Amino acid sequence: MKDSASTPEPVRLTSLSHGGGCGCKIAPGVLSELLAGIPATQPYAALMVGNETSDDAAVYKLNDQQALIATTDFFMPIVDDPYDFGRIAAANALSDIYAMGGSPIMALALVGMPINVLPKADIAGILQGGAAICAQAGIPVAGGHSIDSVEPIYGLAAMGLAHPDQIRRNSDARAGDVLILGKALGVGILSAALKKNILDADGYKAMIDSTTLLNRPGATLGGLNGVHAITDVTGFGLLGHTLEIARASGLTAKLRYADLPWLAGVQALAAQGAITGASGRNWASYGEHIMLDPSIGGTQQALLCDPQTSGGLLVACAPDTVTQVLDIFQSEGFAQAAVVGELTEGPGQVQVA
Repeated sequence: MKDSASTPEPVRLTSLSHGGGCGCKIAPGVLSELLAGIPATQPYAALMVGNETSDDAAVYKLNDQQALIATTDFFMPIVDDPYDFGRIAAANALSDIYAMGGSPIMALALVGMPINVLPKADIAGILQGGAAICAQAGIPVAGGHSIDSVEPIYGLAAMGLAHPDQIRRNSDARAGDVLILGKALGVGILSAALKKNILDADGYKAMIDSTTLLNRPGATLGGLNGVHAITDVTGFGLLGHTLEIARASGLTAKLRYADLPWLAGVQALAAQGAITGASGRNWASYGEHIMLDPSIGGTQQALLCDPQTSGGLLVACAPDTVTQVLDIFQSEGFAQAAVVGELTEGPGQVQVA
């Protein structure tokens, strides 16, 4: 019989939330409805990037040499380890700065925690994990805001800088551009497997290694004339974020399923049913704009819509810049960076062969 005075069982972070990571995002179709009545931002002359094309961050021109990049990102736990959760959330938030072609300069912590449920040591671990990633990025966590909430929530409001000419919008892709993906896919599948207690130690390590790898190449890629557009693949899945580039740029994106990089074990886990609910919600929101080859089945469709947390950069670049882009990714430790498709003239849609 267990002693009533013994140490209580540890609280699983993922048991305290109804969703996790970027899978918590409001579905793109619903989000479009919510934002439909928001006034346009065009009258502000110095605002280089607002909400008009669902880009990764807002950008405000300070002067001829500097543009301020601002973003915020937060979510509920995707893993049970507090320190890992903090690291993942911070890396995910900073990714939006890199996706605009900039470098982060400062962050503020956004913290909502069930104070009477979650041990204070766990909350401290989350904050320490976030601070560690910011230190790795060379920036301070200079403050923030906290509340007592029902579910654990953590993230950052992040700011960065870039030369105005280095800002890479999702609307500037060109016909003939090649699409390069910086990280392997499948984070949502691995997180679903973790919740089902079917993810092994190697799978967990692969998930942590991917989600805590800072998308630093974005700051360098923004300085290449041949790089025309960058975004990061997060909660709307590869199809959703590719569609954002295609629609914003007035082009058709063509992806090759066979060329997509996957984290180890992801496709087998998906076949076992380790699929998030967000995958289905994503497809319901934008599936009418996607043309899938008949050979692509339901499991593959779910993989293409799989929400990525702290996912890779998706880069649209001129064909003669491909080798340079891949070399930059490789030099920063992105071993699975790969060419996955191209952009052509045509309606704003995505085709997958």
